[in-house]
Amino acid sequence: MKERRSLFQMIFGGKQAPRNHTYMQMLNSAPSFYDFSGEAYDSDTVRAAVDAFARNVGKLKPKHIRRVEGGIQTVKNSNVEYLLQVRPNRFMDAYSFYYRLATQYKMNNNAFVWIRYKPNSSVIEGFYPLTSSSVDLVEVDGEMTVKFRFYDGNEYAAPYTDVIHLRRHFYKNDMFGETNKTALTPILDLISATNQGLKNAVKTSAILRGILRFTSMLKPEDMKKQTDDFRTNYLDASNNGGVAATDAKAEYQELKTDPKMIDEKLMSAMGEKVYDYFGTNKNIIQSKYTEQEWNAYYESEIETFGLQAALEFSYKIFSSGAQSHGNEIIFEANRLQYASNDTKVKIIETLVDRGMMSINQGLEVFNLPPIEGGEKRIMSLNFIDADKASEYQLGKVNKPPDASPKGGEDKNDDKQRPTD
Repeated sequence: MKERRSLFQMIFGGKQAPRNHTYMQMLNSAPSFYDFSGEAYDSDTVRAAVDAFARNVGKLKPKHIRRVEGGIQTVKNSNVEYLLQVRPNRFMDAYSFYYRLATQYKMNNNAFVWIRYKPNSSVIEGFYPLTSSSVDLVEVDGEMTVKFRFYDGNEYAAPYTDVIHLRRHFYKNDMFGETNKTALTPILDLISATNQGLKNAVKTSAILRGILRFTSMLKPEDMKKQTDDFRTNYLDASNNGGVAATDAKAEYQELKTDPKMIDEKLMSAMGEKVYDYFGTNKNIIQSKYTEQEWNAYYESEIETFGLQAALEFSYKIFSSGAQSHGNEIIFEANRLQYASNDTKVKIIETLVDRGMMSINQGLEVFNLPPIEGGEKRIMSLNFIDADKASEYQLGKVNKPPDASPKGGEDKNDDKQRPTD
């Protein structure tokens, strides 16, 4: 029989957090963070807002580049780039990894990724986003360490240098982003009460409500029994017909109910408050955005997340020596995919003419497959080096091959122009 292993054992090898540690002393705050995501994520309004952010972050494309002498080189056969682009760990594809990371970022205002190295090696084996009930900053052997306490009771500690930490609403706490609890609880309580009120209003309108008057004297126990029978038979929600029958012993007087339904504008306003808090709007959530709306959302939400992630991933992945040689991680997104066809055509014409975009890059914008030789860049002969523009006007440099002298055709035209 195979031995059963928990997910904790698969990821961390069953190692528990060391007991000989002391809590880090912060300047202005406690060295602990507690999860609040559970309550808020149960709200459909919150979940829709966070999902819109996470599914777009999941489309970011990380790249391992090297900045050399003012230029940018793509690092070939990079193990780190493969992990970040394809399979960050053995349990997640890249999209799922960034989706979960983005969700933690919005819900907790803190997102943690543990960098796992191969045993006794500096080679990265995987990246694991960690969701825990609480996080403590402790000191182990003079080093700042992050201690995670998971929902199953297990604990694990890792050096802060091995943990990618993304923060949002970074204000009072020295190391952690502020909790959503104080800001979100009031509006979520109001939305919950409103939803319950609507539910009760629907139930109330579907059943009979009234007073049963007995025309003869009855014992209290008989009155109670007949009342219970009447309620069971006619006032239950299962009485779909909405009709009650009585005999001469009793009269039923219906009580008119007028359940108050909340105004549609107020309902919308409550939802907008949640959307505002998460930096989104209904058009983004429902994918009805215009080109301008998408660009605004990208620049204010997606791009800022990508910038912070690029800085933190680069610092935690590469040594100081590797960083000094220009190694870094960047996060890109093909924003042209969300532009209108007219905008795409204009931009591609401009960039291709100037040699700033290859043919395959232009095809990618329209979601078309690449072609053989499409990585070659082409450009129009109508452009010249800006430094030589004045010399060209004065005739001090050779004119482009297609420039014929004034007054007619050049006799040696065929010799001067290269063939295609």
